[in-house]
Amino acid sequence: MTGASEHPVVGVGVVLVEDGRILLIQRGREPGRGLWAVPGGKVRHGEPMKDAARREMREETGLEVEVGEVVWVGEFIEDGHHLVLIDFSGTRTGGELRPGDDADDARWVALSEVAEYPLTLTMHDLVDTLRA
Repeated sequence: MTGASEHPVVGVGVVLVEDGRILLIQRGREPGRGLWAVPGGKVRHGEPMKDAARREMREETGLEVEVGEVVWVGEFIEDGHHLVLIDFSGTRTGGELRPGDDADDARWVALSEVAEYPLTLTMHDLVDTLRA
């Protein structure tokens, strides 16, 4: 999710949890370059949100997923960016894990260890929601 806009931008993510671990990517672009978050990105004009979430997961991680229900909604407003974020649950259906597109790294992280990673600001709220 790069570049500032005059209007809020819709971003989607996929929360993929397996065996007590969550899939995180290290962002390769601003905002949040170098920080960790769930895979996701901007919704393109005319693209359904779940399709965008599926595409972003494939581009950033190489994994194919079935996108489920909304698990978290929030927003990021900082440094000229205003992102409305919607994260969906996901179920892996195929692919091989490898970072791609604007993800510098992708890895499975134990839910108990997520707080040890430098996370994007909004990830803290998502993690709190998952633990509730």
